[in-house]
Amino acid sequence: MPVIARFYGLIIKMFFQQKEHNPPRFHAVYGEYVGAIDIRTLEMLEGDLPPKALALVREWAAQHQTELLKIWETQEFVQLPPLE
Repeated sequence: MPVIARFYGLIIKMFFQQKEHNPPRFHAVYGEYVGAIDIRTLEMLEGDLPPKALALVREWAAQHQTELLKIWETQEFVQLPPLE
């Protein structure tokens, strides 16, 4: 899974095979915690991210939602800026 961004101990990744992983999503890793986040709704589809980590992920994703959807649709992975 390519890494899209890193910030505050979080690693954001996305799978290559979009058809096998609908709805459009990305994965956030925080230590031993992992969550799959729906790009459109920013809801956690599965996983166990702590509330503070999930809040940071949602804040970052809201800022980059258009770019995340483009990456999902085109499968052209680019590094996105971290949350600051």
